Amino acid sequence: MKNSLSLVAILISAVVSSQQTKPELEVVDSKVKATYYFENGTVQQQGFFKNGKLDGTWIAYDEAGHKKAIAEYRNGNKIGKWFFWNDSCLTEVDYSDSRIANVKNCK
Repeated sequence: MKNSLSLVAILISAVVSSQQTKPELEVVDSKVKATYYFENGTVQQQGFFKNGKLDGTWIAYDEAGHKKAIAEYRNGNKIGKWFFWNDSCLTEVDYSDSRIANVKNCK
């Protein structure tokens, strides 16, 4: 279980890690949509900010454009189900008030 949580922590940090390039920003309703790109021009991650905090769905991709993670935020807090893909494996992490409530690993 400890190894699983370490893996999840690494994957989560990849979703919101600082980027080498500045994001493309777009105002959408009351939020700001941020899109980060890899050097090859493909989307690295995309999501929303509201009042300067992460808010809503964030999606991370690999350089080939395959989905690697889906995360949910509300007012900067991690919430709900997060999904992480690794090759043919799917890991599901349930968050409650930015704390891990449950982890379902692939087999």
